[in-house]
Amino acid sequence: MIRVEFYGIARARAGVAQVDIEAATLGAAVNLLGQKFPDLASECFQGQQLRSGYLANINGQQFTTDASHQLLDGDNLLILSADAGG
Repeated sequence: MIRVEFYGIARARAGVAQVDIEAATLGAAVNLLGQKFPDLASECFQGQQLRSGYLANINGQQFTTDASHQLLDGDNLLILSADAGG
């Protein structure tokens, strides 16, 4: 299970702070999140990619936009707008 946390505009569009999903890659996670949260998809995602201005962070350690990035059970995936940190 992957815990996904939303920040900034991504949180506003998802309407929730976090959700748990099953996904093997960042692209698969983005695809699943887009299906669950259409408003999030229209703002933040383009297919299995994050739109420009949005970032993914894995376990608070690594920023990536690589759709093929492998996710492991127990990972924490943060989806945030690039300006969310202030």
